[in-house]
Amino acid sequence: MPIILKNLPNCITVTRMLGTVALLFTKPLTTWFYIIYALTGLTDVLDGFLARRLKITNEFGAKLDSAADLLFYAVMLIMLMPFLIKKLPMAIWYCVAVVVLLRIGAYITAAIKLRKFAAKHSPINKITGAMVFSIPFILLLPFAVPVCFIICFVSGIGSLTEFIEYLKITQD
Repeated sequence: MPIILKNLPNCITVTRMLGTVALLFTKPLTTWFYIIYALTGLTDVLDGFLARRLKITNEFGAKLDSAADLLFYAVMLIMLMPFLIKKLPMAIWYCVAVVVLLRIGAYITAAIKLRKFAAKHSPINKITGAMVFSIPFILLLPFAVPVCFIICFVSGIGSLTEFIEYLKITQD
């Protein structure tokens, strides 16, 4: 397999990271923002799909993908927080705090028990990622608040499930 093909998924992931950084210099919720945002989402789907299809998945690629995801969500929090604070009620923020604590608990538990950073790419986490990714588009809808509650609930189930799975791991 040619070297470029072997590294294509990781190159796409790096492109997502560059697109994420570009979003920092784009006014939120504008046409350009949505274009770059959608392209970063496309690269998120494409890198994993190609890696699996070409049978070139590896631990480095998985870690790079997780790092790109964390970077993306951190940038989105920075960019979208002013809009989210205005649009969403306080009850959602309590739900978000619980989800974040569960997620941090899962990461810490995995780091202690596995002695490395771990983030599961489970179906519910993929669904959660897609739902969270859709939030800027959902903000345009009149029923954004109830949909955000649903997203928070699904995210909480995914985070709790992962946390419990890591807690069940027995150390040798």
